[in-house]
Amino acid sequence: MYRNSFIWRQRLGYGIADLGCNLVWQMLTIYQMYFYTDIMKLPAVSIGLIFLVTRLIDGAGDLLMGFIIDNTKSRWGKSRPYFLWGALPFALFSAAAFYVPQLSVQWKISYAFVTYLGLSLTYTVVNMPLTSILPNLTADLNERTNLATSRILFSFIGATVVGTATLPLVNYLGGTDLQTGYFLTMLGYGAVAAIFLCITFSMVKETVRSNKVSFSVRISFRSLLSNRPWQLFALNIIFMWGAYFLQQGGLLYYYTYCAKANTEMIATITTLSAILPALGTFSTPFLARFMSKKNMFLLSSVVHLLGIFMLIFSAEQFNLLIAGTIISALGFGLRHTAYFSMQADPVDYGESKTGINVGGLIAAINQFIGKIAMAVSGVVAVYILSKGGYHGGQPQTESSLKAIKMIYLYLPVILVCISMAIMCFYQLEPLSPKDENPANA
Repeated sequence: MYRNSFIWRQRLGYGIADLGCNLVWQMLTIYQMYFYTDIMKLPAVSIGLIFLVTRLIDGAGDLLMGFIIDNTKSRWGKSRPYFLWGALPFALFSAAAFYVPQLSVQWKISYAFVTYLGLSLTYTVVNMPLTSILPNLTADLNERTNLATSRILFSFIGATVVGTATLPLVNYLGGTDLQTGYFLTMLGYGAVAAIFLCITFSMVKETVRSNKVSFSVRISFRSLLSNRPWQLFALNIIFMWGAYFLQQGGLLYYYTYCAKANTEMIATITTLSAILPALGTFSTPFLARFMSKKNMFLLSSVVHLLGIFMLIFSAEQFNLLIAGTIISALGFGLRHTAYFSMQADPVDYGESKTGINVGGLIAAINQFIGKIAMAVSGVVAVYILSKGGYHGGQPQTESSLKAIKMIYLYLPVILVCISMAIMCFYQLEPLSPKDENPANA
């Protein structure tokens, strides 16, 4: 009875942290670029530089954070302490990143850079441990899939809240003052995220401990040279997440200017995009009994592509837009969960081959690559908007509408196809019962 209670307590605790993180993360991916162009009124070139420079600095922080986690020794474990230590700074920078100071344009650019960088770094502190802690929560591979499913399910709940409540909250809290509305909304999201991170700290426990000594950065990196499954997994991140960030960043622009949707319709689309992936997440443990995680990833990518093609050929008709959103969201949910459930497997594979557990370093590099994909997609999106002649808050020209469609529809299709091609070569050798427990490796 106690064992069963602990398992469900840990699933809940592990998942709720990503609910809080996604309240902030979804604001970054969906609203941040729009906030900078249409609310803060920053120049497009400056926004692109902010995204690029921040992600490069943050990427170095990812690698450092991974090494810190691998060498952390505390009574709470390696990863768990950072949920507690990073909660408050994360909340403060979340609110600050959506505040518009009454300054000149140049000082606004500086303020945006500092707060966006601070939010990115504190996000790393609280979110990377969610990945690195997974191999230490349980040695059971099926339970890891259940934990990953819990994490993604709760992340979709957070995304649903953002998709459903953000625009109504902005209008309610700010009225005609959108600057105040966005700030107060993000202040609330940040506070809730901090509370959930503290709850996670109290509910999870690192029960699988590696008996290996700490290794230098050089030795840790060398151990990755023989880890081919991780190498392919890491390469896939660029294209999988690049497609995701382009679609998320282009969503508001597409439905505002191409589909000419009102606030209620946009809220409907963002809500569906957040809720429906959870259905794909629910099906993951069931499908895992009949197919490999790799095949789940490929199948879900095909479903996601079908949804995007429906959007492309919808001619902005509302019913077809809804149908395309439903299909693409279901495919994305299943693919997202398959991706996260796969992350811990190359860690065990590498340890079984080299005797070196570099879960923190792998989590750091994976997150670093994801953030580089986010930076590049942001720069590409801003560049395409600029070349298309986009001007926020104004009627758009034919060229600017084509630019928005390129960001939201066409480029993501290309990137998803490349992602699938890479994962066709992914092969994880089965681990022996002895290797399934890192402590016994």
